[in-house]
Amino acid sequence: MLTTTKANLSMSERTHKTIEQAKQEGKYIRTVRSFVKREGRLTKGQAHALENHWKDMGLNHADGKIDSQAIFGNDNPIVLEIGFGMGKSLVEMAKNAPELNFIGVEVHRPGVGACIALAIEEGVSNLRVYEHDAVEILADCVPDASLETVQLFFPDPWHKKKHHKRRIVKPEFVETIRQKLELGGVFHMATDWENYAECMLEDMQSAQGYENLSETNDYVPRPGSRPLTKFENRGQRLGHGVWDIQFKKTS
Repeated sequence: MLTTTKANLSMSERTHKTIEQAKQEGKYIRTVRSFVKREGRLTKGQAHALENHWKDMGLNHADGKIDSQAIFGNDNPIVLEIGFGMGKSLVEMAKNAPELNFIGVEVHRPGVGACIALAIEEGVSNLRVYEHDAVEILADCVPDASLETVQLFFPDPWHKKKHHKRRIVKPEFVETIRQKLELGGVFHMATDWENYAECMLEDMQSAQGYENLSETNDYVPRPGSRPLTKFENRGQRLGHGVWDIQFKKTS
């Protein structure tokens, strides 16, 4: 009788077996990431903010599920932003909407430090941040039906066709967002890459349990709640388009 041992399995077979095993055990396995860590040096201000204010504004993946009362001291609706960059627009939104709680997720440490520093400078208290992979935060830390809004503004477009598999917006991600939104909650995306906008729209229109908020069943005008970023202003001066997409959870 033939037997198969770990020693004579190929690397791809062992990897496949490990991934499938983990999935069956309910563990989350991330195979292709939508970002590349480009760590710059921290400024003194960013380092100071991380060292002195993380205990008040920082959230840790290891802490598990988000408890709004424990974190914010209230049950106000939660807005989650994925990939906030340096945090300027996120801080502005939180400052302009004190009746909401904001949680930002960013993998780049200088951006996290900059966001915390600006929030402290502006006296913003309804904002907390993760320095972690957003997909893992969604899987491990965000309770189902707990978010009023999910924001994804100008994610890496991975514009080369061979890199499209790295784009964060894809059917399984769209379904994850739907699970995390409360009924009537909104998934709001924005991009300045037309091809990515078309792909986002196609994925959203194909998804179950969503309704497009666009009157023309495609894109929406930029809502006043989304500040114009320096990046976006520069793009507009160069004649680049920007596409906003908003879908509401219906089931």
